[in-house]
Order: sequence, then structure tokens, then C-alpha cells
Amino acid sequence: NLEAKTAQHLIKDYIDSNAVLQTDKSTTFSDLSNCIDVHVREISGTKEGNFNLKWVHIAISNLKKHLQTYHMISERMMQNYLDEFCYKLNRRYFGQKLFDRLIIASIYPYWYDCG
Repeated sequence: NLEAKTAQHLIKDYIDSNAVLQTDKSTTFSDLSNCIDVHVREISGTKEGNFNLKWVHIAISNLKKHLQTYHMISERMMQNYLDEFCYKLNRRYFGQKLFDRLIIASIYPYWYDCG
């Protein structure tokens, strides 16, 4: 859910209090002063605001679209779907070099150990 209490709870549990947190001006992130030291709030996606979070919103939108292709995703398998999306997102520009990169990644530990 997008309640402020939930966001505060997650930020306290998973983000270091000394970190710098950059969010949009959603009401979900309105009061995080007791959770984190530095909180930067920006207008995102409007003509007068910065577009620092533009690609974050695009990635989230693409993730939602990706998850809609699967029906009845169980909570137990959700991490696998998220991992697949991250894998594809991080390798989207490899193109024809993807196979070469896979070969290098597979032999690199052997090559490194053999000296």
C-alpha cells in the first residue's frame, strides 16, 4: 500500500539513517524526518520540475507491464519474476554481444583461479 506509515516502517528497517533519500513529492513520503537524516523531495514529470526520477518511473511502469503478462503470481515466486526483470533491464543494450558476455562470465572464475 502507499500509506505513509508503511513507507516509514520500510525505510526504518531497510535504509540506513545516514543515507540520502531522493523521492518525489508524493504524500507517502511527506514526513520522513524521524527515519532519515537527508530527504530530498522533487517534483517529477512536470514542466517545472527536475526529471531525475523520470527513468525510475519508466522502469516501474515497465515492471508493471512485465508482471501483467503472467497471471496468478504467487508471493513465493515473486522474487524470481523481479530477478528476471532486473536481469533483462541490466542487459538490454548487449544485443549481439550477449552470448560473448555469457562465455566470458562463465570462464572468468576459472581463468582467474588458474592465474
